[in-house]
Amino acid sequence: MRQLLFVLLATTVSVQAQPQDSLIRYVQPLIGTAKMGHTFPGATVPFGAVQLSPDTDTIPYAVDGKYNPDVYTYCAGYQYDDPTIVGFSHTHFSGTGHSDLGDFLVMPTAGALQLNPGVAEAPQTGFRSAYQHANEAAEANYYRVKLDDHQILAELTTSTRVGLHRYTFAGQEEAHIILDLMHGIYNYDDKNVWTVVRVLNDSTITGYRQTNGWARTRTVYFAMSFSKPFKSYGSKSFEDESVYRGFWRKFDQTDNFPDIAGKKLRMHFDFDVEVGGQVLVKVALSSVSMSNALANMEAEIPYWDFDRTKRDGRALWENELRRIEATLPTEADYVNFYTAMYHAALMPTVYMDLNGQYKGLDYEVHTAKGFTNYTSFSLWDTFRAFHPYLNIVNPSRNADIVASMMAHYDQSALKMLPIWSHYANDNWCMSGYHSVSVIADAIIKGVYQGDAQAALDACVATANYRRYEGIGDYIDLGYIPDEKNGTSVSNTLEYAYDDWCIAQLAKYLGRQDIYDTFIKRSENWRNMYDSSIGFMRPRHIDGTFRKDFDVLETHGQGFIEGNTWNYSLYVPHHPEGLMEVMGGRARLLGYLDSLFTMHLPDKFFANTEDITREGIIGNYVHGNEPAHHVVYLYNIVGQPWKAQERVRMILENQYHNGADGLGGNDDCGQMSAWYLFSSLGFYPVSPGTDEYWLGSPLVQSATINLENGKRFTVEAINQGAKNVYVQEVLLNGKPFEGYKLKHSDIVNGGTLQFRMGSKAKK
Repeated sequence: MRQLLFVLLATTVSVQAQPQDSLIRYVQPLIGTAKMGHTFPGATVPFGAVQLSPDTDTIPYAVDGKYNPDVYTYCAGYQYDDPTIVGFSHTHFSGTGHSDLGDFLVMPTAGALQLNPGVAEAPQTGFRSAYQHANEAAEANYYRVKLDDHQILAELTTSTRVGLHRYTFAGQEEAHIILDLMHGIYNYDDKNVWTVVRVLNDSTITGYRQTNGWARTRTVYFAMSFSKPFKSYGSKSFEDESVYRGFWRKFDQTDNFPDIAGKKLRMHFDFDVEVGGQVLVKVALSSVSMSNALANMEAEIPYWDFDRTKRDGRALWENELRRIEATLPTEADYVNFYTAMYHAALMPTVYMDLNGQYKGLDYEVHTAKGFTNYTSFSLWDTFRAFHPYLNIVNPSRNADIVASMMAHYDQSALKMLPIWSHYANDNWCMSGYHSVSVIADAIIKGVYQGDAQAALDACVATANYRRYEGIGDYIDLGYIPDEKNGTSVSNTLEYAYDDWCIAQLAKYLGRQDIYDTFIKRSENWRNMYDSSIGFMRPRHIDGTFRKDFDVLETHGQGFIEGNTWNYSLYVPHHPEGLMEVMGGRARLLGYLDSLFTMHLPDKFFANTEDITREGIIGNYVHGNEPAHHVVYLYNIVGQPWKAQERVRMILENQYHNGADGLGGNDDCGQMSAWYLFSSLGFYPVSPGTDEYWLGSPLVQSATINLENGKRFTVEAINQGAKNVYVQEVLLNGKPFEGYKLKHSDIVNGGTLQFRMGSKAKK
């Protein structure tokens, strides 16, 4: 009887493709959830503050005081190969190689109350449940799964700041909804600093929790409401008893007590349900206050209409996806293309309440005036293609992101632009100060209309902050010494590129003194090149190069997430100068050919989590970002046909349908933005210019519906799996010479036409 009920339920809630869903149906949120990828399959709206998704285990960050490498596979909370689900939490990162979040985990159960999650090998020992992928569906703003051990159908959908759960119970036994306030991603014993819960009535609670994780001083407020009154509730603390207990012990705080606080808390809410009965749950978030969380809930989802909320969110996704209307060769290509657009609209996330308020880096409450405030900037990744992608398809949003970066700078005690920021914190992850790339690119392309002079001053102040990761030595010596920094070479290369971006912005704004300083600094990459071996190499403070050096090793050689074979090509702002230093066209051509065809032995993956065999072609590491521009360098050696064939090879090799569909971490949309640009036939090799380098389009045709009302169309005549070589390029019907497309060519509207063939045109 129960099984029949679930068949009927699954039939009634299945999503049928409607005409307005013509692009949504190609989105597969499960792509990239196995091995590398670290994406989450749950429900969210574009750039939503709530990213509601299942978490499949409670792997600790440390075991016996040491880092537990297994936790790395849980960066997004969900691991495709896991057999159980522990609950559904409301905040997640998409495709990052480190993690945090996983706030306010909710789990419905039936039968005897259990407040421990149990273990995957024996899910009946706790509130977790086994599940099967056959009974799981993930779509744009909708997730559904049958929880086998509890015989509950769980469904999720969202608005921007509110998650809505719908739980359908197969039995008539007592039902519970667990609220786990100690759960988190990358969790450890002292991560939860403090948690507060207030029970306002028999269907509404509010509270907050403070955590000390990747974001050191993070506070998230919530409001939670049930569609029917709970008959009873309770809590349990899992922390060691404090020496000082005060006089709260006068109360039994575990049973129907409305004012609860502690570090490690789980709560339960108890219901009587009928066969097929449903309980809906809303959870709203705020960075400011419990009252703001309630206001967000009441404004965004004032009703108990799950299907309406799902429908409204899907309409937002349809509008987002229709920014590019593409025709592609195969169904699999459609899935890859529109799933990439989906991934490129998950992060950054909205970080302010409906009234515009948010908590800033200075711990004060601010009101965003004239812009939407965003958080979670994975800038080491996203400056390369994701933000340039937004500058074309969603420039008003990227302008707001730049405004958010400037607000970050204004509130920073260090007076630095963000490095890797989220939730009113900077976690300082990765290297470079790549916010200056995003800012320069947006201003030079006319996207950001704020105070450009103030933005330039913020870039200069960040680049001159001597105490940050070798900047002082970099300024004094022209490089970062090997003795001072474990990633001295990659840091120097990235600083040099960022300095070039500052120089371009200064030139654009007429600040000659700043231009002169930073264009000189942008040449510091030359100090890392060892001509005796033909590679970038760590250099000692006395000027000599490190003797013990392995050009294939990805760990301990002066680079972050890559080896010198990839990083020696990281001079995106001056590739012609790099070619000259390396010995000319023939030398660079041979280097590129070798990079894509040589074999990297398995031992070189042993010491790094972020680089795996799946993300590598030859020795070209596509699964990590430093080499994303490299394939386009074939243009400057006079063999663009090799760029064309290798671009199409990468598109086919590194992007697939299904759970293991990405060759590396999506990193908040960067991997997907590379796919989108390259599928359209051009790529921003050096953000900070108004130029894009041509490759080989995958699309048959694609129209970008620009915010200014114009349309830019890419057409590939005679497109096919073997026709990867460009025979001729026409821009607005006229022959196009060279390989660099201007930003103005795109935003002014028009048609870029590629004529394709099966033989290289040399």
